[in-house]
Amino acid sequence: MSDIKNRGWSVVAAGTAINLALGVLYAWSIFKGAVKASIEKGGPGAFHWDLASINDPYAVCCLTFAFAMILAGRCQDRIGPARTALIGGILVGAGFSLMAFSNTYIAWVLGFGILAGAGFGFGYSAATPPALKWFSTTKTGLIAGIVVAGFGLAPVYIAPLASWLIGAFGIPKAMLFLGAGFTALVCSLSFILANPPQGFVPAEPADPGPVAKMNAAKPAVNANVSEMLRNYKFYVLWAAFFIGSGAGLMVIGSVAGLAKKSMGPMAFVAVAIMAVGNAAGRVVSGVLSDKIGRRATLFIMLSMQAVMMFAAMTVVNSGSAVLLVLLATFIGFNYGSNLSLFPSFAKDYWGTKNYGLNYGALFTAWGVGGFVMGKVSEMLNAQPGGLGSSFMLAGVLCAVGAAMTIFLAELKPATQEGAEHSQWKEFWSEFMLGAKVFAGYEQAQIRVSRPTVSNRA
Repeated sequence: MSDIKNRGWSVVAAGTAINLALGVLYAWSIFKGAVKASIEKGGPGAFHWDLASINDPYAVCCLTFAFAMILAGRCQDRIGPARTALIGGILVGAGFSLMAFSNTYIAWVLGFGILAGAGFGFGYSAATPPALKWFSTTKTGLIAGIVVAGFGLAPVYIAPLASWLIGAFGIPKAMLFLGAGFTALVCSLSFILANPPQGFVPAEPADPGPVAKMNAAKPAVNANVSEMLRNYKFYVLWAAFFIGSGAGLMVIGSVAGLAKKSMGPMAFVAVAIMAVGNAAGRVVSGVLSDKIGRRATLFIMLSMQAVMMFAAMTVVNSGSAVLLVLLATFIGFNYGSNLSLFPSFAKDYWGTKNYGLNYGALFTAWGVGGFVMGKVSEMLNAQPGGLGSSFMLAGVLCAVGAAMTIFLAELKPATQEGAEHSQWKEFWSEFMLGAKVFAGYEQAQIRVSRPTVSNRA
């Protein structure tokens, strides 16, 4: 048993370390600032881009990352996490190499947006699933939070490292050094990733807690992707993930630029501190969701994010570096919670057998959210007072996302008979209950019975 537990924690450590390398995505605002400075300075070897398109590699990367997760998830289920992560490391290295040898717009969109984006998807998809399979349901949120925290924490060291490399060696060599380092790290750690042996069942503690007991009471679920897509909860989760990720990525991609007004060359500090909040949100929300449930935790985090977005409308114009850093930290914290809650939802609802592909399909919401919210934000920011409008839109959407959690009731075991009909009866029941709660007709102590749901859920 000790060997099994140690092997499980080794997989967790390797997955976290891989994400620490791949989290260079969140340091894009440092690269973006360097490219913008080069465009404005001009001269030999300068970047000659349209300033309006400066964020395109990041937006394309988010989109590619998300949709690569579908293919990567399939690979993870079929060929295992080690080979999948190895592919990811090679793709990231190829992308950064292309950026190192060309400063054209097309090269950076292909290098960072397509190649590195796909590499992030392959590496990221291989890190969490094997780690979750080694541990009991009582630790689903905790393990997911720890592994994905690596991705969020990465800018703590990547932001100052990238800033120093760019200042000391220039953008091309900095990209070459970063690409070589990340490729070597991801490829070497990939060999530690492994699924448990066939038939392995993690031991459950004597007193697993209320959330784990509820999950254990359900029949064994190993839904495939077509079954998952026939469940309305997938679409509720997808929409909530779209909102939560889009709002957070909108700020993460621009935080260095916002901080530069009040912090000057020390703007990377805001990126690093925001990363600490991002990573902390993943672990804290994971642990909290194991204690009080996924739905309650998601409601809390989206509600807090809505408040932060509304507060941002005032803070970003205040000129206060302290307030800006605090705001970025809390926005990062709430955003990070999405990356531990939604993989946990996927495991709870649809099992681990096809987890890679199932979560890959759900993860497309992250990329679409980042792409859409990033582009909409840039369009609004081009207008007078557009920055405030961006935060207002994000705040309203987060509030809507929090309200949508009424449709994510904890599932109960059910028989196969009448399964499809039962799912939609449950949806209607949840809708009516939510409508009554928001209308003020229901008291907190009233319990409304819900019909049972499919064992596919």
